Amino acid sequence: MPPSYTPEPAEAALLAALDAAEPRAAQAVADERFEDAMTALATLRAPIDAFFDSVMVNDADPAKRAARLALLDRLRAAVHGVADFSKITG
Repeated sequence: MPPSYTPEPAEAALLAALDAAEPRAAQAVADERFEDAMTALATLRAPIDAFFDSVMVNDADPAKRAARLALLDRLRAAVHGVADFSKITG
């Protein structure tokens, strides 16, 4: 669901990148093409970096804060769908 406000450019770019990468990664996992899934998620690196460089996640506006936290949760879920890093020990 799109935010109820006009997202900042880096926020909009991350949303668009996630919209593109998420289904590609999910389909690759379903097809057991795990390298392709990681490649799809790797396209998120630059948009994620830009997001954290220029967007205040914990904004004073509750709607912005909630939407941005939901975006980060969506990102976490996409990565978790490919690899559960909590299983790594050591």
